[in-house]
Amino acid sequence: MTTDVHVRQARAADAPVLARLRWACKQEDHEGDLSAPVRPVAQAEQWIQERLDRGGWLAWVAESGGEICGHVFLHLVERVPEPYEDNTPVGYVTNFYVVPGHRNRGLGAALLEALQRHARGEGMDVLIVWPSERSVPLYRRAGFQASAELLEAQ
Repeated sequence: MTTDVHVRQARAADAPVLARLRWACKQEDHEGDLSAPVRPVAQAEQWIQERLDRGGWLAWVAESGGEICGHVFLHLVERVPEPYEDNTPVGYVTNFYVVPGHRNRGLGAALLEALQRHARGEGMDVLIVWPSERSVPLYRRAGFQASAELLEAQ
């Protein structure tokens, strides 16, 4: 694990970097396809900035050498109130990315730890994720388990 990493909650001002990293992540998913995207990165930048400003979305960034080199997002999914149970939001974990040159140094674990610490502090008892095949071991080490309770329609 690297010692020069700082994890903090993202700010709306981080949106330009977060958008560029999102595009890098998706290009990796498409095996480095560098063809022209169908939408400009500025659209993602605006979307991220608006969501972080409003608070329904949260994100954490990992910085090394003063540069953002990883992030993870948390969307708060509200529950309808009920008389017998707490209705704290469900957390949807998504857009988890660490730039290739910083992988396998503990940044991903540190990002997930910060997100989970926040979720526990807010009383969230459920976090869900649709992991990539590559990320499953990381999520499992962080305590995520397969659930027989979810159903998915496609």
